[in-house]
Amino acid sequence: MTSAKDANGPVKAAQQQDQVQTALNWIPDRAAFKSPVNGQFLRRYTGEDDSLANKKKVTVEDVFGPDLHIHDPDAKWLSGNELLYRERDGDVVRLKVDTLNKTVIVKNQLFDRSRAAKYQVSPDMKHVLFAFEVKPIYQHSYLAKYIIYSLETQETWPLNPPEVHEAVLQFAGWGPQGQQLIFIFENNIYYRSKVENRSIRLVSTGKEGVVFNGLADWLYEEEILQTHVAHWWSPDGLRLAYMTINDTLVPKMEVPFFTGMPYPASLEYHYPKAGEENPVVHLSVVSLNGPSHTVVMKKPDDPRIGRDYYITMVKWATSTKLAVNWLNRAQNNSILTLCEATTGVCIKKHEDESESWLHRQNEAPLFSQDGHKFFFTRAIPQGGRGKFFHISMSTSLPNTSTDILQSLTSGDWDVTSILAYNHERNLIYFLSTEDDPKRRHLYSADTIPPFNRCCLSCEFNCGYVDVSFSHDMQYFLLYCKEVYDVEMNERVNHTYNNMQMPKVENKTITIDDYTLTMQILKPAGFVDTAHYPLLLLVDGTPGGQMVSEQFRVDWATVLVSSYSTIVIRFDGHWQRLPGHQLSPQSPQETGFISKEPYIDKTRMGVYGKAYGGYLATMLLSSEEFNELKCGTAVSPITDFELYEKVHFQHTAKFINHLISEKANYTLQIYPDEGHFLHSDGTQQHLSQSLVNFFEECFRVPEVPTEEQEEEEDDS
Repeated sequence: MTSAKDANGPVKAAQQQDQVQTALNWIPDRAAFKSPVNGQFLRRYTGEDDSLANKKKVTVEDVFGPDLHIHDPDAKWLSGNELLYRERDGDVVRLKVDTLNKTVIVKNQLFDRSRAAKYQVSPDMKHVLFAFEVKPIYQHSYLAKYIIYSLETQETWPLNPPEVHEAVLQFAGWGPQGQQLIFIFENNIYYRSKVENRSIRLVSTGKEGVVFNGLADWLYEEEILQTHVAHWWSPDGLRLAYMTINDTLVPKMEVPFFTGMPYPASLEYHYPKAGEENPVVHLSVVSLNGPSHTVVMKKPDDPRIGRDYYITMVKWATSTKLAVNWLNRAQNNSILTLCEATTGVCIKKHEDESESWLHRQNEAPLFSQDGHKFFFTRAIPQGGRGKFFHISMSTSLPNTSTDILQSLTSGDWDVTSILAYNHERNLIYFLSTEDDPKRRHLYSADTIPPFNRCCLSCEFNCGYVDVSFSHDMQYFLLYCKEVYDVEMNERVNHTYNNMQMPKVENKTITIDDYTLTMQILKPAGFVDTAHYPLLLLVDGTPGGQMVSEQFRVDWATVLVSSYSTIVIRFDGHWQRLPGHQLSPQSPQETGFISKEPYIDKTRMGVYGKAYGGYLATMLLSSEEFNELKCGTAVSPITDFELYEKVHFQHTAKFINHLISEKANYTLQIYPDEGHFLHSDGTQQHLSQSLVNFFEECFRVPEVPTEEQEEEEDDS
């Protein structure tokens, strides 16, 4: 990560799978610091220019070992010039970025003593909330026990509902002010204004597995909100908005568990499939100052939204108004509203529609402090190049109900995230792909004509960044997702530079007016006169992206480094290029890849997961693309009537088809695991299995020597 001053002036899984995907999401790995005083920048560690013979080849053990483990400081802004983060040794420290003075807030020994896996420091910096015995549920949600630790007196208190001991909670977290906190138990929300106060139950309609208050059910967690948190504090901490999600009418999915008991058990949860009943959802606001009073936000009276709708986004605009996005079930009409928390009345601010489906509906708009302006992204036509996501600014005129809508950015590139707005300087900050679709850079743009923009991160020699701003926007925290300019992760960089890492090439080609972005990984000792096996990694999910400049070391790296394999990642088949258009590509049109002279056409394979698994099976069964020798499909989609998620039912139907076709196949399963592997051991096992499979597939048959042939003849 990098903290820098703004140059323009003052950011067990219940879902059972057959073969589950390896979720190796490498976290931010740069921890350099740019001083706002002297502008000096810590230089990249390059290591010695050793020959390949002295460099180690990458193994699966290396991928999961400590030398390539990247430390994420999980940094958060406390104020305009203070950061809170966890150091590699485990201490939680407060850093004043203007003086670089550090203060230890929580010693690592406290984590060991409390067996804590997660922590949160209260806004007043007087207490720490520790979570222990953490058990994952779905991709984001988990159960845990909690204790509160006083930094002043060193006392601890268990966090429990009244008359419950050692409660396993579904959520616990601080509010925005002082010591206020909420926790969720049995789908009901509890509130404490101070640590020593008694808990008050704010909502009591919860029913485990059926009615969720302040938490997402499976559908909302995985597909809509993409988090398990379904509640939102007002900025002043006086109100709490929360969703109530009722799954009573939603059909159930049964997930079997086979290990740890004499008889298999099963877990049921509500899972809507195509054409089945969806959850019923409401948004409410409860007051926390004085007697609790709850107001339900009113859905827009618009036939396009209908009775069967989703709430895809909630965000407080001011302390009394909140933005809510409503989406119809067909996902082709949405309405952004501004709701009054005290009355529940919601006023339309923006409407969007599409002939197919709308993208990025869970992104929150960014509001000015007075709530009179807000910024959001929408797909805007860019001539004949298609639609691209750009920033629009909506300004409310005083004493009228009229809003002025202006586009602040344009071009054949996407704004991927809006980060901050500086009212004093009339600047909006955002991330975009303007430099290159594979990259993410931080930009600022004027919010007054002519809307000039400036790249703020291009100087950092990093092609893929994420950013958070300090409260007063005097500084920003920059996470680099490459392996360059390392300060805290020296060991990772040293290890990386002393291994035979792949050579990375990025290419863009056009086939029948269709743009295909490719990333080619070649062995460190690559020579164009040799012949190498080829592995295609496919994804193809609409809107998905495999090709980027993010730092990545995984099992495919092992194949390149240790087994001299060419690996190609490509964003194809349903790539949203040019613009917002979706263009299907038939498998045979990727046959050009095998025409490269260095590719051994007798040793080619394909790998895909989920939707990519579907594409992999299509490629393997294609008569037009019959040069593939082998392939793996991890949790493949095989029947779109069973979609949206990929349960074992997909693979069961696929295996039945393989048997009927007398196909040669190998099946590997991970009992009682979910779509996302939570265990490092299981992830490593899957990675090693994939390496072993393709190493055997790509192995060159031994040519018998003359002596062996003579021995065979004699026998």
